[in-house]
Amino acid sequence: MKYFKKGQIEKIVDRLAEKADVFVPMLRGQQSGFFSWKSYDENYDDLIFDLLNVYSPPKNIVLPQTEKMYNFDQQGQEVIVKPEEIPVEPKVIFGIRSCDVKAIEYLDEVFLTRTFVDEFYKARRDQVTIVANACYNPGTNCFCKSMGVDPLEPEMADVILREVENGYVWEPKTEKGDILTKQIEDLLEEKEVELYELNRFVRKVNYDGVAEKLKDLFDHPMWERYSDPCQTCGICTYMCPTCYCFDVQVKNWGEEGYRFRCWDSCMYREYTQMAGGHNPREATTERFRNRFLHKLQFFNERYGTPLCTGCGRCIVACPAGVDIIRMIELIKEAEPSV
Repeated sequence: MKYFKKGQIEKIVDRLAEKADVFVPMLRGQQSGFFSWKSYDENYDDLIFDLLNVYSPPKNIVLPQTEKMYNFDQQGQEVIVKPEEIPVEPKVIFGIRSCDVKAIEYLDEVFLTRTFVDEFYKARRDQVTIVANACYNPGTNCFCKSMGVDPLEPEMADVILREVENGYVWEPKTEKGDILTKQIEDLLEEKEVELYELNRFVRKVNYDGVAEKLKDLFDHPMWERYSDPCQTCGICTYMCPTCYCFDVQVKNWGEEGYRFRCWDSCMYREYTQMAGGHNPREATTERFRNRFLHKLQFFNERYGTPLCTGCGRCIVACPAGVDIIRMIELIKEAEPSV
């Protein structure tokens, strides 16, 4: 086994940062997320490799919160369009958990498959190498295993880190992983160590049959009842590692300007507001229902899997106490309306 001591993490990140922009789990003030190692301030930031997870998922690394698409300049009757240059700097996401690795896999499905390739997403994704940190101690709101995610074997990871006593096992899985391994091979040693066992999950849910059952629950009164506490603040969608809704807007001054896209939320009334004034999801209940139908039914029908990785962030962040685990249980118990 390839192994390194915990005290060498910063050396390893420093080495990787010589050839890539490395994003690491960091506590920055009251905010935790994946931040560039270049921005690390030892007087203000704390590396948090040993903590369970960060609040803000790393999806912004492949899908930025705001992204310019092209510039335009109207010259008489002609409009000159200049596409924005897509950045190609190599990036490493170091210490990402299985739930978030799976989320990037789902984003890949959306932006890279079904005959459509989003060039902006692809350019970033091609440059990303994933160093995943296997989970052995699920948190109180984690339920990834119930949603088909293996916390110990994150699929699509280029390297898997496995925490052991006083150190980590470094396990390359892909060609990209082998490249990283060569960069730090002098910091690794061969050592046989005992791996931890996966601790039990505090929370579990049975998703089997939910997607099929939801087909008969579109008009069920449960949606109105359980959407009542929802404040449609959208925090669940922004904290979710798999939500990918975006809006396209324009900024212009005189005859020139640019078009950009930015994250949006299906929980907002304006998201489905049409030019003529009609809105198919005017009410909170309709937006609440759509969120769960998309997560648990619609995405499954198109891609064969629910759009939830069981990270538990939405449960922690929701100010109204909406709990997706409880919603799945209620759906399982519900009887179709006559």
